[in-house]
Amino acid sequence: MPEIGNKLRELRARRSLGMRELAARSGVSHSAISLIERDRMSPSVDTLSALLAALGSTMSAFFGDLDSGVPYSPFYGADELVEIGRANRVSYRLVGMNHPNRRMLLLCERYAPGAATEAALSHVAEEAGIVVRGAVEVTVDGSTRVLREGDAYYFDSRSPHRFRNVSDGISEIISAVTPPSY
Repeated sequence: MPEIGNKLRELRARRSLGMRELAARSGVSHSAISLIERDRMSPSVDTLSALLAALGSTMSAFFGDLDSGVPYSPFYGADELVEIGRANRVSYRLVGMNHPNRRMLLLCERYAPGAATEAALSHVAEEAGIVVRGAVEVTVDGSTRVLREGDAYYFDSRSPHRFRNVSDGISEIISAVTPPSY
């Protein structure tokens, strides 16, 4: 995954925001922002999205330099999926980084045994996904259910939500988010 700390710090400086003001706007703690900017902590997709939204940006714009010079293709090999986040032993790989005018975010999420997303977060979007391997405990707005291979979810992302791998091996989810704030 590309180091994002310097890029995030530069964007914050261009917006003339202090770390504490960014923390207040994004809901991400000052200490977490400091660790992220020094590349000592990798943010989850939701955390980075909250920071970028508070800075008036999106994941697509933030990671835009990753696809420069890459011609558009409707096909993506497994090795061509761009990892846009890795935190708490969870990996998020994006399908279609170089797709022009993307109106959907499609992710391949991989959870190591016992891995979980951060504390329940919320953002303005809708999310849907299908567990394709393992077992994932999904909590949405206080309701929890263990989803296994073939099980799915769909919810309004403004409801606080969290994911946790409850299997002994790697669990994987194919998910979609719209609008693509990442």
